Amino acid sequence: MGKLTGRVAFVTGAGSGIGRASAIALAAEGAIVFVTDIDAPGGRETVAMIEAAGGQATFRGQDVVEEARWAELVTRVMDLYGRLDILVNNAGIGTSGLVTDVTLEQWHRQMDVNVTSCFLGIKHALPAMRTPRADGHTGGSIINISSVAGLGGSAGMTAYCASKGAVRLLTKAVAMECAAARDGIRCNSVHPGIIDTPIWQKLDTSGSLLAAVQPGANALDVNLIGAGAPVGHAGRPEDIAAGVVFLASDDSRYMTGAELVIDGGWTAH
Repeated sequence: MGKLTGRVAFVTGAGSGIGRASAIALAAEGAIVFVTDIDAPGGRETVAMIEAAGGQATFRGQDVVEEARWAELVTRVMDLYGRLDILVNNAGIGTSGLVTDVTLEQWHRQMDVNVTSCFLGIKHALPAMRTPRADGHTGGSIINISSVAGLGGSAGMTAYCASKGAVRLLTKAVAMECAAARDGIRCNSVHPGIIDTPIWQKLDTSGSLLAAVQPGANALDVNLIGAGAPVGHAGRPEDIAAGVVFLASDDSRYMTGAELVIDGGWTAH
């Protein structure tokens, strides 16, 4: 308890799923959490959950593809707290479909939400993280939520795999820039496997090979798919949040440009 006391974390897509679990876990370790999401009710609920547990958080609405909003919110964090120590680029969407069926509009939207948002977050967070703190703490931790789909291909998930693979290498490039700058900022990616989150209920599988898993279904049963993992079940958002806390803390001080895979063994065979 308390390994992040006094630090400030900015978490996108924190209105549900992995983002919410990460925000709650960071707050439980003492971080002040700046919660953002395009889903305002969900974001406010996350803040209420953190405050009910004795933590400190605030919410602001955010469409992560808008650069002006990124600049505005990072400035707001600095005005409120005078520091930014942790950025969790979690917001994302899933687009399925065979490569011949995915529209250019779908492709651009997938890349914007999953990749461009990370670029914008990093671009605007780095100057804030490099600002000297009153307590002498320097540096920071950038955590980009990728996926096992960013480590290998999956039929019917071309756009999603491409976006998550881009997040993986964006992470490594930023890690090398920060290391060269000797600014004390680390950048790592997290690669969840099949995790029980609301994204599965929003994933349109029409025209995708994923439709073969559950013919006629409007949404995929994450537990059915998760049962195919070597451990025999889907993961929970809290499993990923534990990895986020580790990367945010000094426990991972010698890690940068790394891939933290939390997938129940999916990529082990």
